[in-house]
Amino acid sequence: MTAEIICIGTELLLGDILNSNAQFLAQELANLGIPHYYQSVVGDNLDRVQEVIKIASQRSQILIFTGGLGPTPDDLTTEAIASFFHTPLEEKPEIIEDISHKFAQRGREMTPNNKKQALIPQGAQILPNLTGTAPGMIWQPKPHLTILTFPGVPSEMKQMWRDTAIPYLKSLGWGKDIIYSRMMRFRGIGESALAEKVYHLFSLSNPTVAPYASMGEVKLRVSAKAKNQEIAEKLILPIAKEIESIAGEDYFGYDDDTLASIVGKLLHDKGQTLSVAESCTGGGLGAMITEVAGSSSYFMGGVIAYSNQVKIEQLEVSETFLQEYGAVSPIVARQMAKGVQHKFNTDWSISITGIAGPGGGTQTKPVGLVYIAIADPDKQVESYELRLGDSRGREAIRYLSSCYALDKLRRELLQHDKGE
Repeated sequence: MTAEIICIGTELLLGDILNSNAQFLAQELANLGIPHYYQSVVGDNLDRVQEVIKIASQRSQILIFTGGLGPTPDDLTTEAIASFFHTPLEEKPEIIEDISHKFAQRGREMTPNNKKQALIPQGAQILPNLTGTAPGMIWQPKPHLTILTFPGVPSEMKQMWRDTAIPYLKSLGWGKDIIYSRMMRFRGIGESALAEKVYHLFSLSNPTVAPYASMGEVKLRVSAKAKNQEIAEKLILPIAKEIESIAGEDYFGYDDDTLASIVGKLLHDKGQTLSVAESCTGGGLGAMITEVAGSSSYFMGGVIAYSNQVKIEQLEVSETFLQEYGAVSPIVARQMAKGVQHKFNTDWSISITGIAGPGGGTQTKPVGLVYIAIADPDKQVESYELRLGDSRGREAIRYLSSCYALDKLRRELLQHDKGE
């Protein structure tokens, strides 16, 4: 038996509203061990909603709808479902009474169009909504097909799911197994290169391994189906350890770990401190670091040195070097790192200087050229060149530069642990 999520609302198609309901329901289905292979988003159109129902009902046995249960003419979910299965709608007096009571509590009178929300297909069960006016339904229009409908308001949908839908699905025998996943995260290696290294693991059935890629980062999701999370974690552990061993330092964390949180933990555990000097990233690196709770214990501060004058006055960068080599150069990056390390008296420092674009590039120094420097506790400074190209866009260049800088610091901290 498999489930399918169908989210209804033109606002979702237009991108006006983030579809957090689908994410929540997908996670909840995994917790119940219910396989889930398809999601659909469809606008407020009767024919298109019914076309989605036609396709979904042929391949899935549980259809979960969100949205389209309101009182307005474009709220078509219940009508579309009933019509597709050639079932008349019937008005439920208990729903009208509930809606009237809620309006009275708010000092208002129920409007006639709210009666539309009291209509559900004959034979369907009411899925109560404790806070809103739009109830859902649980219905089996034919053997081996169950339909659940929820309003689009996330808080109402989540309450209804937990209070009614979960107990109902468990009564059908679901919830005995769960699907638990660990998302492993990597930097410094491409998706194809990592996939080649762990290709032999992609054929596993339980746990399973699947690759994902996002900007500058590669992920492997390792999932196991088991009676509970503890057993699932035991299934995942040896596979995760094997992947860690294969990836080496390219692996940096899992699930909610970030480069900033991992760097922060390494610094905290060592009792060491960090400062930053930023030019092209304009404070983006410092923002990443301070997103981590407790970062004040190791992050002392930073300087956003956008102009050459600030580089000279605040970071002790040589005016001669700026004139001779330019602000975007390895020597200036190293001087920025030294200057901010001295200014804040920190163990480590990072500097970033580059050309984020869209203008400002030349043939010798194109858009996307970035220099990063790291100063260590021994006052040794290393610089790195990064060429990101001009096709990514300004924000991507700034973001990737900050990520690259944190990743280089992470690797240097690990090397210092080894005494190298």
